[in-house]
Amino acid sequence: MNIKKDDRVIVLSGKDKGKQGRVMSADPDNGKVIVEGVNVAKRHQKPTKPGTEGGIIKKETPIYASKVMRVCPKCDKPTREAHKFLKDGSKVRVCKKCGETI
Repeated sequence: MNIKKDDRVIVLSGKDKGKQGRVMSADPDNGKVIVEGVNVAKRHQKPTKPGTEGGIIKKETPIYASKVMRVCPKCDKPTREAHKFLKDGSKVRVCKKCGETI
């Protein structure tokens, strides 16, 4: 899975198609990511301890990583990423559209 935490992504399909957000967490074992402000569900929560409030809370739920695409910070377009080795031997992610390192 090429998408990591704190990447900016755009949703490709589903009810939130076209929305952009930051990846809050990634789960490579299940192939899912949680994106900020995308796929929001309402949960009814009871007060568990004295002093805590109950009510209806909004919570982001996981979506498949194949439904999102990384947005390049330089050209601001959705892009697939390539991997490139630098002269010092480190591996970096590169935008396929503009060639900038991500």
